[in-house]
Amino acid sequence: MDLTGYISHLRERYDELEETLAHPEIYSHPERAAELTREHARLKEIFEQHRLWISAQERVESLEALLRESEDPEIHRMAEQELAETRLEAEKAHGRLLLALLPGDDNDSRNTMLEIRAGTGGEEAALFAADLYRMYSRYAEKRGWRLTPMSLAPSDLGGLKEIIVEISGEGAYRQLRFESGVHRVQRVPATESQGRVHTSTATVAVLPEAEEVDVVLKPEDLRIEVCRAGGPGGQGVNTTDSAVQVLHIPTGLIVRCQEGRSQIKNREKAITILRTRLLAQKQQEERARLSSERRSLIGSGDRHEKIRTYNFPQDRVTDHRIPITFHGLASFLDGNIEPLLEVLAKKEMEARLATEEAASASPRATP
Repeated sequence: MDLTGYISHLRERYDELEETLAHPEIYSHPERAAELTREHARLKEIFEQHRLWISAQERVESLEALLRESEDPEIHRMAEQELAETRLEAEKAHGRLLLALLPGDDNDSRNTMLEIRAGTGGEEAALFAADLYRMYSRYAEKRGWRLTPMSLAPSDLGGLKEIIVEISGEGAYRQLRFESGVHRVQRVPATESQGRVHTSTATVAVLPEAEEVDVVLKPEDLRIEVCRAGGPGGQGVNTTDSAVQVLHIPTGLIVRCQEGRSQIKNREKAITILRTRLLAQKQQEERARLSSERRSLIGSGDRHEKIRTYNFPQDRVTDHRIPITFHGLASFLDGNIEPLLEVLAKKEMEARLATEEAASASPRATP
């Protein structure tokens, strides 16, 4: 697909929105006005990223022309160095443009539920789950997002058997939606006395938070029980009946929440988590009905799919869906994950553009 032509098409829509939003009567319908305003802002961001990409490309072409025309060795040396930097800048700008071009998702404006659970590997898996939580927390901090703990189950050595947090902030689901799946770590655990490398796993699920209108919970379908919170250490643990467990009878889904001392707040959080999981289940069933050609080429987002390996001895992070490898594991676990997220988004957009191009090129069936 011609990217420039596609951008021109979007400009036509942008002009329509400009004209519509200039009329005061549109604001008598707040929901519609908000929807059009979000679309207007998204298109504006696309044009800005397109401008930056074109600007970088023009500088690349200018430097290439200078190298062809100049015979001065010093100018050649300086131009070659600047050309390498500008090509990298153009590549990054192209990635950001493709990310901005990703079609809007109904879930983009929702809060996000991030669930991390220790998998195989015992205590080491729990420690790895804590490392992943710190990684996402640092990334969220850099993005200006707010994290609200919903459920927490610590391990004896300071790891996390499970943690569920709500993430509030612009673009949170859009940025993190590729993170669902099995994450694998290869390293020498703190509990290993002979220096052997072990392999452990943790599971990540990124879910759009459900609202009441998305999933209606009937009181007769819920079995709610209260009990004393459990966990290692801390005042208030095992002293009050604050933990809440909710069973959704039709599906058998169970949610337990003991993060706070308030039984009422834990009940509200458990209901929110349950509603979110039911919405995710509903959306997963809907995606399963789609043909294979329409599924994402970088992974289904299924929480059972192995997506990434964190190898400490080799100081690398490998994403198995593309595949691609980054070095500098410590920096990655410190929240510097955006370069990988940009590559994943770029691959997704390229796949969608290719699908659209193939669809537009194929002959239409005659009635």
